[in-house]
Amino acid sequence: MEIKSALITGVTGQDGAYLAKLLIEKDYRVIGTSRDMQIASFSLLDKLNIYSGVIKESMNPGDFRSVVTVLSRHKPDEIYHLAGQSSVGLSFTQPAVTMDSIIQGSLNLIEAVRLLNFEAKIYNAASSEMFGNIPVGSACEETPLKPCSPYGVAKAASYMQFSCYRKAYDMFLCTGILFNHESPLRPARFVTRKIIRAACDIYRGGDSRLILGNLNIVRDWGWAPEYVEAMHLMLQQDHPSDFVIATGKGHRLEEFLDITFRLLGFNWRDYVSIDHNLFRPLDLERSVGKPDKALECLGWSSKVELTQIIEQMIAYELSTDS
Repeated sequence: MEIKSALITGVTGQDGAYLAKLLIEKDYRVIGTSRDMQIASFSLLDKLNIYSGVIKESMNPGDFRSVVTVLSRHKPDEIYHLAGQSSVGLSFTQPAVTMDSIIQGSLNLIEAVRLLNFEAKIYNAASSEMFGNIPVGSACEETPLKPCSPYGVAKAASYMQFSCYRKAYDMFLCTGILFNHESPLRPARFVTRKIIRAACDIYRGGDSRLILGNLNIVRDWGWAPEYVEAMHLMLQQDHPSDFVIATGKGHRLEEFLDITFRLLGFNWRDYVSIDHNLFRPLDLERSVGKPDKALECLGWSSKVELTQIIEQMIAYELSTDS
């Protein structure tokens, strides 16, 4: 049987690493790209014990020639486009970088495949941030887009690019509209990992004081290793489509905080301070997804509950010196 090949942009990130592991286990030939492989950190690939299983290439999605060169060399059967500036908060201070890395990067990728004229199924990583605030109910694939951050605007543009090219050129292009998804591989700048690290430091006897912003926000938190399974399933279908990937359940950030500290035997109120400078210029009060289409068409649903996610993140944090 012919071995499938898959190219993952942004392979050194949380989703890229978990996806690479999944595809290697499915006997894919995996090519992973980062802007500069000479200086890229492969710590997440090392943690998952898959460093040697990934063919590594330097590719800047914002540089069309770079994209064409790598795609010409490998002509992968499947492409998973995960690269780009990934912090909502950072997008307010670096809007141009955010827009360029997400919008130009996705356009270069699909345009290169079109011009090279080889068949590849392509997955695009979008975000729940495209929907903006969802005050009641939950967002599905038909929910209007009302982004409230430069990151959300950029993801909405890349989503529409993929939709346009799919219709205009009959390309197999899918977009996964992923709601928040966590794991031990989350970078420390994300609030969930920030909470886990501080709580574990206190548990070890440290004198950490955790400073946070708005605790009233509601998010739909899932388990990242499950979400990359959904990415793969999208490209195994006969016809391309877009899917919301979420748990369908909303939780306040204060609840995440409470579960974390309670599991470690503490009351978070003894260790947490609120700093209004950490509030974003525009923040989503509530963001919850409706993954019914993913269940119906892909047979996918989230199974790991929030408490289990936090337990696994705590266990990992306490097992390392990071």
